[in-house]
Order: sequence, then structure tokens, then C-alpha cells
Amino acid sequence: MNLKELSIASWVHTSMGCLLFPLLFIFLYPGIHAICAEEAGQPVSGIMSAHIATDEKTKKEADMVDTDKLTEEEGKYLLSVARQTIEERLKGHEEKEQPEAFQSPKFQGKRGTFVTLTENGALRGCIGHIVPQKSMIEGIRENAINAAFRDPRFPPLSEAEWKKVRVEISILTDPTPLDYTDAVDLLNRLRPGIDGLIIKKGFNQATFLPQVWEQLPDKKEFLRHLCLKAGLDRNAWKDDKLEVLVYQVQAFEEH
Repeated sequence: MNLKELSIASWVHTSMGCLLFPLLFIFLYPGIHAICAEEAGQPVSGIMSAHIATDEKTKKEADMVDTDKLTEEEGKYLLSVARQTIEERLKGHEEKEQPEAFQSPKFQGKRGTFVTLTENGALRGCIGHIVPQKSMIEGIRENAINAAFRDPRFPPLSEAEWKKVRVEISILTDPTPLDYTDAVDLLNRLRPGIDGLIIKKGFNQATFLPQVWEQLPDKKEFLRHLCLKAGLDRNAWKDDKLEVLVYQVQAFEEH
């Protein structure tokens, strides 16, 4: 079992206050697309939010090395690529390979990407990859189409809706192993608000994106819920030796 076969779960904050509920990230083979864990019609939270607080955004990116980070100019260009890709599909134009108006070697690197669409602050579509499959820019194009027209929770996006939709992109670092000796050491190494976490034991695997820390700030509760989402005992994090991986995110959004 490898990361491509990862079964992912996350939690979202509903409009009813502090209620948390699970929604499984679904992987579609062979493209390994993951559906964002927001419920249709609910306000979008965390890195998938259309209005990310600057301090939270900075915190999530704090551990990303400079080579991982995109500049604001690069991020805005990728946003424009996502928007243009959707607009061309809405107009019925064929997708053609064209030279990029803005060049950056970072765009050709393989990175996990998500594209999120919101309408009046509510989720309208979100699909992406946690495990890199294509170049960053191709991932943005592919996930823009998927979020707009292939998210199974919504009908395909219409031209009338498009005028009210905002686009957000999220760029992920590659998941890396988190080495630890025991449960106490694992707790000490967790970094709330910064790292997304993947846990694995045999065929049981799950992840929480970094924004879940906003809903589950206590490290033990975070791990208990993540274990449950992976189909493990809630105390598997301290009773069993799990494989743990971490990653960070960088998000750009339209205003």
C-alpha cells in the first residue's frame, strides 16, 4: 500500500457553530483525485477558505523552505490559469497547448495541488491531489476542470453561476516521514496549525489538513479523531507504532 492508495478523511466546521462531522476524501483512480472535505452549501474553512486570515496563512507556510514557496506574482498567475481554464471549458473551446504568459521553473515541478470554488462563501467545488501526479501548472489546470465540472456533490458549473464564483488554489509540499520514538515523543513533535498529518497502519490510512487544528487544537484529541477516521482504535496513536507523515500548504485566493 502506497500513498496513491491513501484513504483520506477530514473534518469541517458547519454553520451550526462548533459541530464537527467527518466527510471522506474520495480518491478516483487512476488520477488519484481527492475531494475536499467540505459539505455542499456549508461555509468553507481552513486552507480551503475564500478568506484566509493573514496570520493563519503565514503560520501554515512558516516551515516551507524558500524553494517550496511561490511568490505572490506566481500565485496570482496560477489563479488566473485556473480561472481561464474553467472559462474556456464553459465557452466550449478546445484545450490547446499554448506558451505560458508568465514563466517560472517552479511551475514544472511536481506538487500536490487543490482548486477550490466558492459561491457567496459556500463551497461550490473542490478537488485536488495530495500526492503529486503532474507538474504544478498541469495539476492546477486539471483540478480546475475537476472542481468545476466533476465534483460529484454538485452539478457541472454553469455560466450563470460562474459570475459569482471565486477561485482558490492550494499548493502542498511533499509528505515527509515524521520520526518519533514513542507516544510522548510524537506529541512533542506535532506542530498545531502548521502541519497536515497522514497516519498509516497496514491498509488503514487517513489525513487531516492543517486547518483541522483550528477545530481540534488539542494534540491528543487531534490524534484520536484521526485514528478513528483511519478505521483504527482511537488510542492507536499511543498503543501502536504508526507510520506518520507531515506536509504544509500555501494558498492563494481571489478577492
